[in-house]
Amino acid sequence: MFGIFQTTRKLRTSLRLLSRAGLPPVDLQVQLLLRVRCPQSATFSRELHLGPDGSASSPAAAPQRLPFSRVTVEDLTFFRKTLPGRVITDPDLVQSSNEDWLKSVRGSSEVLLRPQTTQEVSQILSYCQSRNLAVNPQGGNTGLVGGSVPVYDEIILSTSLMNNIISFDKISGILTCQAGCVLENLSLYLEERDYIMPLDLGAKGSCQIGGNVATNAGGLRLLRYGSLHGTVLGLEVVLADGQVLDCLSTLRKDNTGYDLKQLFIGSEGTLGVITAVSILCPRKPKSVNVVFLGCETFDQLLKSFQLCKGMLGEILSAFEFLDSECMRLLNTHLKLANPISDCPLYILIETSGSDSGHDSQKLHNFLEEAMTSLLVTDGTTLWSLRERVTEALTHDGFTYKYDISLPVERIYQLVTDMRQHLGKRARSVVGYGHVGDGNLHLNITSSAKDPALLASIEPFIYEWTAKFHGSISAEHGLGLKKRNYIYYSKSRPTVAVMGKMKTLLDPKGILNPYKTLPDDL
Repeated sequence: MFGIFQTTRKLRTSLRLLSRAGLPPVDLQVQLLLRVRCPQSATFSRELHLGPDGSASSPAAAPQRLPFSRVTVEDLTFFRKTLPGRVITDPDLVQSSNEDWLKSVRGSSEVLLRPQTTQEVSQILSYCQSRNLAVNPQGGNTGLVGGSVPVYDEIILSTSLMNNIISFDKISGILTCQAGCVLENLSLYLEERDYIMPLDLGAKGSCQIGGNVATNAGGLRLLRYGSLHGTVLGLEVVLADGQVLDCLSTLRKDNTGYDLKQLFIGSEGTLGVITAVSILCPRKPKSVNVVFLGCETFDQLLKSFQLCKGMLGEILSAFEFLDSECMRLLNTHLKLANPISDCPLYILIETSGSDSGHDSQKLHNFLEEAMTSLLVTDGTTLWSLRERVTEALTHDGFTYKYDISLPVERIYQLVTDMRQHLGKRARSVVGYGHVGDGNLHLNITSSAKDPALLASIEPFIYEWTAKFHGSISAEHGLGLKKRNYIYYSKSRPTVAVMGKMKTLLDPKGILNPYKTLPDDL
């Protein structure tokens, strides 16, 4: 792909020289640029997801390109008139938007659009539908399942310039903002006003609220404040035909007809482009305590969780876990020392409340009971170990990431079964996640990308999850990589209804094609 960019950049330089010499006209230069394509570019994304035998048999492989139109000079003229100075065609600048965070999926889009208003998004989508041009909505591009980048040459519609806070009600705690606001910026804005966002993610410095809603992101505060299906009060969405759907309510209760905003929460940009969000934000807690504990068995961990819910009750805001393999990677790659004695499993508990004396006493009572009952063996206060596991994994080799929802008692069984199943074929098999939400993050590393290893992981992991009535995606979504595995979690009639919704709202299928829904639809 770098060769394509280099070739195009050299051609652009040559055309500029020709232009200075009076040949040829500028619009012809642009047309020539658009026609310079590497013969292999149309299959590049497919090659990133080939099966172990080199075929495209893997359900994660990209399907054949659908018969969408290709961008022409006339299209660029329209976009530049609509978005003056905000149409990016320089391959070097578009490259980062073509590639996902894991660098496992890379598209070949030649056009990046950066609207600032809902009306501009409406004009773009209306035009693209009339021209049958596929569109890839993109927020902070921090997704892990290939849902945020093009598969082929879809136009990238970035919301990064739609970053204004529209209003904040200090009495109700309701924030209304554009979809491109970065999560961390919203958190800082709210903390100055004695409030916090109801979700917190490791990617908060880059991810955007619109993308968070589009993927129904979970994160570290879900145990306390619930999912975005509950905290999002309203959405503004632009449909594929350019129609603006104004569901930007700030009411806690509104029982008039169907709650349409729920359709777009978790839809991964396949039903419409979210342009604004209203969200209910909790007050900033006056007292926050964090403890890091060690457990000998997962059964002890579960009993600790039960005790924790009973004794900490309303102040419990997080109950996370990680295993000894995670701790090894943190020490090996990030030089983070284990602050307590070595244990097979570790728990991180956070409490947040309004009275430090009351909260500290409840936490002290819990810890005393847990230690006395031998549910935990050692403890201290720390958050950084849990938050930096993902970073440590990036240093351990190529990572296969899985985001599974299971009955709580089954969470760690999948880790141990996967280790036994893979044996020495994997470098590391690690488990961590949100016990309070029944959400396991299972990560498997190898020295390099290994199709044979992937074939051993999938569909084993999905079959195992389905056997115990879990979900193959707890919070990351399906995107490109998991779209064809949806039947492990949803029945065929259910998926068929999803397909009908997609057809109704996006009849030409221009919005984020090849994502979320299986190929057989």
